[in-house]
Amino acid sequence: MVTQTLTKASLEPDTKIIYPDCDGQPMANNTIQFEWIVIIKQNIEQVFADNPNVFVAGDLFWYPVQGKPKIVVAPDVMVAMGRPKGDRKSYQQWNEENIPPQIIFEILSPSNTADEMDMKLIFFERHGVEEYYIYDPERHILRIFVRQDDGLLVVHFDQTWQSPLLGIHFDMTDNGLVLRCPDGEAFRTFEEVSQRAEAANQRAEAANQRAEAAEKRSQKLAEMLKSLGVEEIN
Repeated sequence: MVTQTLTKASLEPDTKIIYPDCDGQPMANNTIQFEWIVIIKQNIEQVFADNPNVFVAGDLFWYPVQGKPKIVVAPDVMVAMGRPKGDRKSYQQWNEENIPPQIIFEILSPSNTADEMDMKLIFFERHGVEEYYIYDPERHILRIFVRQDDGLLVVHFDQTWQSPLLGIHFDMTDNGLVLRCPDGEAFRTFEEVSQRAEAANQRAEAANQRAEAAEKRSQKLAEMLKSLGVEEIN
């Protein structure tokens, strides 16, 4: 969430350089911002659940330049396509085949300043981001930047937009932003995902119970026929 000031410093050997994975700041400033971060991260992970080479993270430090730990930013949500899933303390680009996160999401909070967001835009443009989404959940304002020949440029859209890389849909309604999966299904909250998973487990359990009951009836019938001297017909 916080972009640190870019400074020029003499470098020690890389083995002695420390790349912090925490700045002591909270992931979100309020519950609305936190909920948006979680919903976006979890649903994008679900969209690409079957693709082992799409890495999604929330509030993770991204270091684009080896040996320069002060060049760092922690986007609310970032997506690196072409990088394997898995845990990381930070995203050190030189250890990721020099692939930058291509998609960035920022959810605004009252503490965000115009200068801070301008610095982030410069950072993302400089270090290879392809799509940059900024959403203000209080004012229902969505800004979209997509990389073109001249860098990250703002996109003017009419109520709807589809991400070229993710395939997800952005729909601006009177009640704010609605995000949809590539198949058109709306992003779900954590509670909705949990409820669906529980319902699916219950359906699977009921199917298993029916199968077991059918097997028991079949065995009982076979035993009855055997006791009557009737050969079972295959």
